[in-house]
Amino acid sequence: MHHGSSFSRRKGVTPRRRPQESLSPRPGPSGSGRTPRPGPSGSGHSPRPGPSGSGSAPRPGPSGSGRAPRPGPSGSGRAPRPSGSGRPSRPGPSPPRPGGSPRRRRFRPGTKALMEIRKYQKSTELLLRKAPFSRVVRELCQIYSRGDLRWQSLALMALQEAAESFLVMVFSDANLCAIHAKRVTLFPRDVQLAQRIRGPD
Repeated sequence: MHHGSSFSRRKGVTPRRRPQESLSPRPGPSGSGRTPRPGPSGSGHSPRPGPSGSGSAPRPGPSGSGRAPRPGPSGSGRAPRPSGSGRPSRPGPSPPRPGGSPRRRRFRPGTKALMEIRKYQKSTELLLRKAPFSRVVRELCQIYSRGDLRWQSLALMALQEAAESFLVMVFSDANLCAIHAKRVTLFPRDVQLAQRIRGPD
């Protein structure tokens, strides 16, 4: 008689199977008794580096999460940053002088001269001081006259008006001579040329 599997099938006897415990374990999902595969944390597999609290190695991150602190503002366990975001600070207003007066404003070359020209062209008052002009007039009278002459204030003012008008005309002609020579600086030779062109008055 044969007790093989073919014989048992013929007689209607179900053959016995070997228990699964004796079988060799196959790799499969966790909890089935098979070889564990590397997977997410908490399944008995080898830990991977991940966020804090999952049993993995901590990563450097913000304070309070088990990570290395980064340099930051004071009061949070971080290194303080330099003030001003690393940019050079702008110069502020100049400190007041010991006398208490602020620093005077500086103009570009030529700006102050143009401002003075506009100022004196609008004005009508005399530009020369009256006392020095009267002393010059009296000195010339003593040179060219024998006696002691007296001057009224109105006569001195009229003489000063005529003298200033004459000087303004001479300087304006001299300025034209300097511009003709392609210069902006007034030289003595410009005044001499203007007087020579005008002729004896």
